[in-house]
Amino acid sequence: MFLRELLFQLKKRRLHLKMKYNRVLPANEYLSDRWEKASFLGFGKGTSIYDSSCVLGDVKVGERTWIGPFTVLDGSGGLIIGSNCSISAGVQVYSHDTVQWAISGGESPYEYAETIIEDNCYIGPNVIITKGVTIGKGSIVGANSFVNKSCAPGSKIAGNPAKTI
Repeated sequence: MFLRELLFQLKKRRLHLKMKYNRVLPANEYLSDRWEKASFLGFGKGTSIYDSSCVLGDVKVGERTWIGPFTVLDGSGGLIIGSNCSISAGVQVYSHDTVQWAISGGESPYEYAETIIEDNCYIGPNVIITKGVTIGKGSIVGANSFVNKSCAPGSKIAGNPAKTI
């Protein structure tokens, strides 16, 4: 009986979103509330994060930020994302790496550094941002970019590695 009711609610929600937004999502996204998840994580008012997003460690997010599906937010070294940001699908933001640990045969420790995305930034789909990077306020990062250096406010960067365009 419970499963039948759950499937009914899933179909009802799927139809509602199809009619209202012309959007069809994976089933788990119908069973969760993106705004409730953001609130549970202590993110700012009006922020949403998809159920398929992975959040690790100390992640702080401002108000009215949209975090798309299939993202990785690694706050193990501290991650701050400002207000009014758009973090597109597939974005990975890291605040640690295991490079030295791996090449030393496990002798060296993991390395950590705070990563920051300031207010009003657009991060395109499938971008990777490495530990210790700051994306300046009002910046745009193009799709599929690899960001391993900080950029000034108002920057437009893209590429592998990302450079000012």
